[in-house]
Amino acid sequence: MSPDAGHELLKHGYLWAYVSVFVAGFLTSLTPCVYPMISITVSLFGARDKDVSRRRAMLLAAAYVAGIGVMYTTLGVSFALAGKAFGTFMASPFVMVPIAVLFLVMSASMFGAFELALPSSVQARLSGVGGKGFGGAFAMGLVGGIIAAPCTGPVLASVLAFVAESRSVFIGGSMLFTYALGMGVLFFAIAAFAVSLPKSGGWMEAVKSIFGVVMALAALYFLRLVVPSLAHYGNAANWWLGVHIGLVLVGAALGGIHLSFHDPALARLRKGVGVALLIVGGFGIIGWTLTPKAELVWIHGEPVGVAAAKAAKKPALLDFYADWCLPCKEMDIKTFAKPEVAEALSRFTLVKVDMTHDDDPAVEELRKRYNAATLPTVVLLDSAGRVSVTLNHEVKPEELLPLLAKVQ
Repeated sequence: MSPDAGHELLKHGYLWAYVSVFVAGFLTSLTPCVYPMISITVSLFGARDKDVSRRRAMLLAAAYVAGIGVMYTTLGVSFALAGKAFGTFMASPFVMVPIAVLFLVMSASMFGAFELALPSSVQARLSGVGGKGFGGAFAMGLVGGIIAAPCTGPVLASVLAFVAESRSVFIGGSMLFTYALGMGVLFFAIAAFAVSLPKSGGWMEAVKSIFGVVMALAALYFLRLVVPSLAHYGNAANWWLGVHIGLVLVGAALGGIHLSFHDPALARLRKGVGVALLIVGGFGIIGWTLTPKAELVWIHGEPVGVAAAKAAKKPALLDFYADWCLPCKEMDIKTFAKPEVAEALSRFTLVKVDMTHDDDPAVEELRKRYNAATLPTVVLLDSAGRVSVTLNHEVKPEELLPLLAKVQ
């Protein structure tokens, strides 16, 4: 996927992803592993030094956050390029299962099963990098994410996995920079207002519990691509959504968020049951979200689909997709399943064209024939089988409907 495609994705529905990543960055800055760094950065910014102006403190904070941003942006671009190189294998169980296991391990670390910490001697050396001034603040920012690895690691792993799936350098770099900005909000606040920080306590453990549940849901999301029973766990009915929202609420009430696995036995039991309900409820909500609200009949395979359209003398819609293509999955739900779109598509032959294995010569031939250089791509054929419209981006209902009306 090209940088231009990344811009299209952002324009046509990825705002939620950037907001989520920004919020994740901010919540990461509130976790116990990051919190101890604040006293160091307060000294670095001079936020409580009467001889340092608020303007200089803000500039030092900006330099520090810029250092974090450069480090994370580099990671994002690297993983996006790796995603481009290995996108073919993203739907393989040999890829999905290890990723899911990684998320489960990270989830366990969030719940306190073990600590992902660097040796204290390494942390001490890293904390001494830089020095005073803007260069020192920037250098401290570069290594700040490494020092805080016990809590940034799990969240960062989730974002990087998403970036690798997107296969866009633009999305990779900008999303990780957005994550860094989220982490920097607290530091800007300290520099600007010299705020009195609340004492660390249970509220930060609650933040880690939220991340633990999110990591477990991420694992299930990846497993649903290779485990049929998980893929079919979903329903478009409103009662399904209501039941699983109820499970989430009960799980939270039992203590899935605010209790700790370091509490007494009864509290640990409540915590465990609460976490299980949160995960089941959350996964059920994901299943409801990913289930199309309108039933459409698709023919799988370009040769069979086009032949069927010609035989019926009907126009055709060809949907080029891949198992690793997130926008392609979103179009099934947000575009094709919309009632007004589904009605307009009733006079079309609907064809799914699988581009998952992009090293297959047959896939490459289809890409060239239909100019399907990026995914998703939607191609409209008229009743004579001629290409009428080619759309190389995620298509919204309001864009697709007038085009469907023109194709005969």
